[in-house]
Amino acid sequence: MNFALILFILVVATGVVWCFNHFWARKKRPAGARDPWWVEYGGSFFPVILAVFLLRSFLVEPFKIPSGSMIPTLLVGDFILVNKYTYGVRLPVINKKIVELNSPQRGDVVVFRYPPDPSLDYIKRVVGLPGDKIVYRNKTLTINGKEIAQKKVEDYLDRDRLFYTPRFTETLGSVEHDILVEPDAPPFVQQIVRFPYGDKCHYNSEGVSCEVPAGHYFMMGDNRDNSQDSRFWGFVPDENLVGKAIFIWFNFSNLNRIGSFH
Repeated sequence: MNFALILFILVVATGVVWCFNHFWARKKRPAGARDPWWVEYGGSFFPVILAVFLLRSFLVEPFKIPSGSMIPTLLVGDFILVNKYTYGVRLPVINKKIVELNSPQRGDVVVFRYPPDPSLDYIKRVVGLPGDKIVYRNKTLTINGKEIAQKKVEDYLDRDRLFYTPRFTETLGSVEHDILVEPDAPPFVQQIVRFPYGDKCHYNSEGVSCEVPAGHYFMMGDNRDNSQDSRFWGFVPDENLVGKAIFIWFNFSNLNRIGSFH
């Protein structure tokens, strides 16, 4: 469902009603006559819907985390806020960038439109920038020939499954974050789809190496063995970016999650 398009249609529809009433119909009614119900409701809702549309399109947008691919950073059921202008101002609905601002940096957690199906929103961490050479083999990440160190920390407890997973701290750019790596999972399961610039990636039973094309990004989940990401469906083009995740504002099952984010 394209919620931005629905909001836009509602803004236009209620805006037409408000303008029709304010500039023409009201002047034709007898003094003291009430507005028709459809005019009253349409005109009342217009400023509210317009404010929500502008806020959601240009400032922040709420998202709910649907899967465990970003555990332990983000859990299923977290409600997050996404900064919509960090990576440039874009026109709503068509998502066309009209003002250049910042570019994604390694370590950023980003919401984007899923390249194989842009009607879906995904959230992952930026691992590779345009021009980077990314290698992920035998559960070791290398960027431009430099192996990214993993520091072992306390195991992560999945309270739903009562299952412990080894947790490591990793630093990408200036961002230190935790990742999960399951020692018994295969190094790489090849469930790859065809994607643009697929010739820039090379696969074997140990993993993948890719050169990130210009204007694209390589994304990975923090739950490394339970994330469908750029290793499997390719690069994320700049025009698919929605915004940078900045804040957990609610979680119905765990109020301690509010405000936490790395």
